[in-house]
Amino acid sequence: MLPVLRSGTFSPLNELFTLRREVDQLFDRFFPWRTTTTDTAVVWTPPVTVREESEALYVECELPGVSPEDVQLSVENGVLTIAGEKKAPAAAGQDAVYHVLERRYGRFERSFNLPANVDTEKIRARYENGVLHIMLPKTEAAKPRRIPIEAVGGSEK
Repeated sequence: MLPVLRSGTFSPLNELFTLRREVDQLFDRFFPWRTTTTDTAVVWTPPVTVREESEALYVECELPGVSPEDVQLSVENGVLTIAGEKKAPAAAGQDAVYHVLERRYGRFERSFNLPANVDTEKIRARYENGVLHIMLPKTEAAKPRRIPIEAVGGSEK
């Protein structure tokens, strides 16, 4: 999981995440229908937002037009994977001419390496208005806590 930067803070992981997104966008421009090597199904990458709060990490994945039944969410060996398929609508008539075709259909997949402080047994997900919301709670040891300070000695008046 790549952490979200706090303003003004440099993070090499954030730079790598930004670079990956820019390379994906570049490939999407030149190769809008990238295919896998195992079949001819179109593979696309849904956009995500990842944010961190004190209690959990949150992933929001945009999947407009995808039925929740067509989405699989899994965790294996510390890797969170979102996969599924956006099915194309019924075929248009044989005489149909597309002037613009920007919507994506076919298989999709996104994977994230999770930090060790995520409690994988308590991950929760919900699908609302075409957005998959995933909550990745932190382990108790990773959550911030206040440590009391014991006053020793000092001047008394």
